[in-house]
Amino acid sequence: MKYYNARSALPEPLFREVQRYVRGAYLYVPAPEHARWGEISGARRELAERNEEIRSLRRLGMSEGELAERFCLSVYAIRKIIYGK
Repeated sequence: MKYYNARSALPEPLFREVQRYVRGAYLYVPAPEHARWGEISGARRELAERNEEIRSLRRLGMSEGELAERFCLSVYAIRKIIYGK
């Protein structure tokens, strides 16, 4: 992590405002938060919809084997989705 002198890194009005709150101490400014995996592309939403469809079809009586074949997943993966693991 690199340190900067606030006086040289910030515009003067902002520097004065920060100085009103923090004097003679180090101030950590975190980077902006990143989006979680799949939020921007929509993949997270698509997987959630697919998983809900799997749970719904299971409630309607489709077997784990049939679900695995239909969604190209293993029976183990289907069970994890159904039982929320």
